Amino acid sequence: MTNLIEVENLYKGFKTFKRREGVLGAIKDLFVREYQTVKAVDHITFHIEPGEMVGYIGPNGAGKSTTIKMLTGILVPSSGHLRVQGIVPFLNRKKHTKRIGVVFGQRTQLWWDIAVIESFKLLKEIYEVPQAEYEFRLGVFNEILDLKQYFHIPVRKLSLGERMRCDLAASLLHNPPLLFLDEPTIGLDVVAKGRVREFLKEINRVYKTTVLLTTHDLSDIEELSQRVMIIDHGKLLFDGPLAELKMRLARFNQIKFFLKDRDQTARIKELRGEGVTCERLDDFTYLLRYDRRKHSSGDIIRNIVTRLEVRDLVVEEESIEEIVKRIYTEGQAYLNPATTEGSELPR
Repeated sequence: MTNLIEVENLYKGFKTFKRREGVLGAIKDLFVREYQTVKAVDHITFHIEPGEMVGYIGPNGAGKSTTIKMLTGILVPSSGHLRVQGIVPFLNRKKHTKRIGVVFGQRTQLWWDIAVIESFKLLKEIYEVPQAEYEFRLGVFNEILDLKQYFHIPVRKLSLGERMRCDLAASLLHNPPLLFLDEPTIGLDVVAKGRVREFLKEINRVYKTTVLLTTHDLSDIEELSQRVMIIDHGKLLFDGPLAELKMRLARFNQIKFFLKDRDQTARIKELRGEGVTCERLDDFTYLLRYDRRKHSSGDIIRNIVTRLEVRDLVVEEESIEEIVKRIYTEGQAYLNPATTEGSELPR
């Protein structure tokens, strides 16, 4: 299968002015300036096939937005190979932009002071969408996102969630094979997030639209993406199935248990030990977390029921948020067990 996106050894560096401290430093800067190069994207390689929904995550300043800007043709790479649908984006931006959709969570592509439907009509003309196709797609989008109620309202009067739904429809009116999403659910409430996610899953299912999603909301990744790429300090730390990431790196499991009565609380401290912590959630509920490399679930459960009288207990896996947080903190050492002294990742 031909890759929709091909990225090989992609690098983007920015030359920045390094200011000296103090008044004397400012005077020196007037005559002799020092510069440094910031590696925003540091020689990364990945390929994305048609129909994939890929989560692209990392902390602030990791290089996510810079990558997206190069893929959309806004920025020119410093070096490396980059093709999107067979096109080098920055060399043929007009043709490229007609074959992609882009949604940025805090920016709109709709015209601020005119009604939503008028923005849609303008985009129809810009992308040269035939009338019949335009009406059909708008009908499909309206059915999933319930847009009709906003058609005659100026964009500036919409809430963030309402505008985001309209922006998603606008980005897909010309039926692009590839959609870039940058924080599409930022600031949205639970109901609005649900609508956006369902829409994206349906578009991917019906039209096989390829989606590259950057977000800080890891529930978006779990809901939408089977594959995840993690970037930090410009380097690609992980690229693979989300299930594999969780299986390899879920270092901790947790058990939530419910005490029979308050008399049991005095013995809670007996459960703590190396690789085991216990957190109080309320008078009768506790959350015990344990390092599954050092303790088995069976041993931990036996220890709980031997020492305490409990009404119930539930075994839970470590959340994807905790896994990713630790990757950001420990970086490559956490992902590669060979570089971590005395540790081995569970498989």
